[in-house]
Amino acid sequence: MSQTLEKTSLVDIGKYLETRKQTEKICAPLQTEDYVLQPMADVSPPKWHLGHTTWFFETFILNRFYPGYKPFHPQYNFIFNSYYESIGERVLRVDRGNLSRPTVEDVMAYRSYVDHNMSGILNVIQDKDMEEFEKFLVIGINHEQQHQELLLTDIKYILYNNPLMPAYLPDRNIVEKGLTKDIEFLSVPGGMHRLGFEGEGFAWDNEKPAHDIYLDDFKIANRLITNGEYLEFMNDGGYSKFNLWLGEGWDKVKAEQWQAPLYWHQIDGEWMNYTLSGLKPVNRAEPVTHISFYEADAFASWAGARLLTEPEWETAANYFQPSRDSGNFMESENLHPYPVRDNSETCSQLLGDAWEWTYSGYFPYPGYKREEGALGEYNGKFMINQMVLRGGSCATPQNHIRTTYRNFFHADKRWQFSGIRLAK
Repeated sequence: MSQTLEKTSLVDIGKYLETRKQTEKICAPLQTEDYVLQPMADVSPPKWHLGHTTWFFETFILNRFYPGYKPFHPQYNFIFNSYYESIGERVLRVDRGNLSRPTVEDVMAYRSYVDHNMSGILNVIQDKDMEEFEKFLVIGINHEQQHQELLLTDIKYILYNNPLMPAYLPDRNIVEKGLTKDIEFLSVPGGMHRLGFEGEGFAWDNEKPAHDIYLDDFKIANRLITNGEYLEFMNDGGYSKFNLWLGEGWDKVKAEQWQAPLYWHQIDGEWMNYTLSGLKPVNRAEPVTHISFYEADAFASWAGARLLTEPEWETAANYFQPSRDSGNFMESENLHPYPVRDNSETCSQLLGDAWEWTYSGYFPYPGYKREEGALGEYNGKFMINQMVLRGGSCATPQNHIRTTYRNFFHADKRWQFSGIRLAK
């Protein structure tokens, strides 16, 4: 084994253990009963997240690179496989909440078993496998970071569906006030622009290949839309004016009787917002979140503007060069969007706080090639009927986000920290 490869691997194993501990830290405030619930198909029980992320390392690394490795349990591949057809049969997604067994204690023992073997894998891995091992290790770490965000948003939805609306972290410090920053539209020059990831470091296959695209001049709002501005839309009958809505969106409004963002309730004439620290009065200065693409587009129509396209968002991010260090991410432990905090930034909140809906479908870039084998199922097969979101949120791990990062959800989804930035 070369010294360079050994050094890199040791650093990655440290990152592996750090990531695994962070996942368990997210679950620490839960009660045992919280780990099993699945109030809708999009949400997975926290117990399943803990098992699935562990299954990923066992399946793609230990079974492959650890000579003589014995899987923890012969049925866990069936229970914790998510959607990998090439790996075998699995529990249906909607049935994950029906599993009382394995217990939480069993799943934590599974995690400990896999972590113990991962910590010792460098002592047994063959030199010829090192490069491929490191590739799968980095993918597994990034995969678990994605599940950390999903854990937080799923936990929020699970607790919200309890009539008591219990707090996940009741003592968390929510920023109550922010700066006043009038909305302005900033010019971004058109022309040929580079889109997609290139260079050193990790990126998902859907961020590649980098390619050139032509854009006309456009303007981007200098911050996210706030709760206060969204209240104006609501008070002006935004949810009752069909002409503001796309046809599918209007059907959804009527069918599900949407009148406000997810987690908002009007109590004694005051709008309240369920947060991970419990029910709070709606803060007008915070970015509005937990809205669908349909709601974002309707608001943009009402405001006489539009949503950014995905190429416009990335071009603007390259132009204004936002810093991850100033963003509101999972590590802040606020787990809630901040109001604008720094007026010195020309274009605020591009990274962190809320995922920004774009008016672009989730499709492959020109020249895209899926990963070979089972990992080819990770992104490529979802490139239909979904919209792209950009920028990360208050639940995204800080070192996980990039300006090229492509998130994607169906247009009606609202349980993620999704918000609005306008364009013209």
